[in-house]
Amino acid sequence: MATTYDSEPVDRLPFASAQKAARYATERYVGATGLNWWRCDPTLQFLVHRHLTEDERAWAEPHLDRMGALMGGPVSERAELTDKNPPRLERYDRWGHDISQIVLPPSFLDSRRDILANSFTTPEIRREATDRGIRLTMLTAAHSYLLDQAEIGMACALGTGGDMVVNLVRQFAPADIRDRVMEKFATGEWEGQTIQSLTERTGGSDLAELETTATPDGDAWRINGFKWFASNANGEAWVVLAKPEGAADSSRGIATFLVLRERRDGSRNGIRIRRLKDKMGTKAVASAEVEFADAEAFLLSGQPSEGGTGSADGRGLARMMELTNGARLGIAMMGLGCARRALVEALCYARAREAFGKSLVEQPLMQRKLAEMIVEVEAAQALVFDGYDKRLRIGVPLIKLRASRVGIHLASDAIEVHGGNGYVENWPVARLLRDAQVNPLWEGPDNILCLDIRRGIERQQADVAFLDRLRAAVAHGPGGDPTTELVAARIDDVATAIERWKGLDRTVGEARLFPLAELMADVYAGALLVEQAGYEERELGTDRKALVARLYAKRHLTDRGPLRGVDDADSEDLDRFKDLWDGALVDERTS
Repeated sequence: MATTYDSEPVDRLPFASAQKAARYATERYVGATGLNWWRCDPTLQFLVHRHLTEDERAWAEPHLDRMGALMGGPVSERAELTDKNPPRLERYDRWGHDISQIVLPPSFLDSRRDILANSFTTPEIRREATDRGIRLTMLTAAHSYLLDQAEIGMACALGTGGDMVVNLVRQFAPADIRDRVMEKFATGEWEGQTIQSLTERTGGSDLAELETTATPDGDAWRINGFKWFASNANGEAWVVLAKPEGAADSSRGIATFLVLRERRDGSRNGIRIRRLKDKMGTKAVASAEVEFADAEAFLLSGQPSEGGTGSADGRGLARMMELTNGARLGIAMMGLGCARRALVEALCYARAREAFGKSLVEQPLMQRKLAEMIVEVEAAQALVFDGYDKRLRIGVPLIKLRASRVGIHLASDAIEVHGGNGYVENWPVARLLRDAQVNPLWEGPDNILCLDIRRGIERQQADVAFLDRLRAAVAHGPGGDPTTELVAARIDDVATAIERWKGLDRTVGEARLFPLAELMADVYAGALLVEQAGYEERELGTDRKALVARLYAKRHLTDRGPLRGVDDADSEDLDRFKDLWDGALVDERTS
């Protein structure tokens, strides 16, 4: 039912009319919130159809439907409240004692409760899936994709290394601590209650320069130091990097420690929160500056050696870095979630807003922009879900590099579609841009990702498996299709580029890492879209993904010439705009 408003003087001006007033009728502007994000997303349904068996789909879809309603409804609504009323720090109690207590707003607590109760990680759902032989990897990815559209700050708060903590504790912690921590996680009490505390003032990614120090204390340690960024600082279990006394002042000297909020004897541990970070976005996750003052800790990277390396194998930092790819995939999914939400908000607004006598969505320039946004989101989507499925060594940094940027670009585009309204905080897209900007920073910015790609190629010949994956994808594309042939040729170009890069001077080669990574990501996404097009043609008898692949290849893999395509008479993005829209969003609400 349409909402009615009392007439105001400005509504009775001589040039006012009901037709003009319809342009700014509040009830017309319904965005993503209120939709079931599973039902409205044919692209997610396509991926689930492709990656799961028929029996797995039959079991999973009711769960996904429930999650789609939750994320698109209460969680999305509460995200706006949390953004405006974020966690706060109570540093001292009434007698001036340092309690360093973070107070979480009701909107955060309510959403966290509902999300944890309706995820694929609950003990009940895990048991049921195990009994039925259901693979949960792609379904947990789908759950993250839905949550990230609502609020990536919440996703960070819930996903900060829980599995990592459990694995390290199981291997290295003293028996009493191991039993205590494992029980807390097994019951779900500490789910979403873990913190990685790595970054210091000496440098973000340059972890070898950290200053935090560990001193032996029986079978425990005492940690002293200052961490500059600690996300989810309200949690119970902290994974902290520190250098044991006498260790090398380098990456070889770093060891990994577990710090619990309470000591073994139940007293408060030496964790002091100096202040919460006043961030531009991701307000839901409490990021803090944290001081460790004789904090009780437990070594999680082997026993200290007499050789001064700080751990028996000197692999404290390396062990942490081995877990980084999983975190990077999670952040890539956050970028994708921001991009998908931005796309839906842009589509909804363009459909409702009128200018120059017709809706924005009927304007050729706007159709071009929206078609481009649809294609970019589906290309990023193909990359991220392939990362969860295949987990290529250098695929993950490439995926994060691309998806993080797509989240920013799409959020910016959505603001442009909204015009001045998009720049105002009581519309939904300004927060998306503020949130999306953090994704290139978390777990390594572009330059760090490029260095990791180099490390994978040089030490593990990871380019071989990467190229094999691309060629296998194209082999499943539509036969005799020009786009399939184009992408296959570009894969050969990537192979040539990698070999020529290997022959460059070390300094020059480092400088060329970014264009190499960009080329690799471009062709990777093109190959996956071609693969999806082949699947759709064979299994569903339709060709929308082939259209997406063509439009993507035209923009990213084709030399447009000196005229940059201005003279290109082909207009598939306009002629088949409805096909693009219908395959991106199903919204039966009236506006």
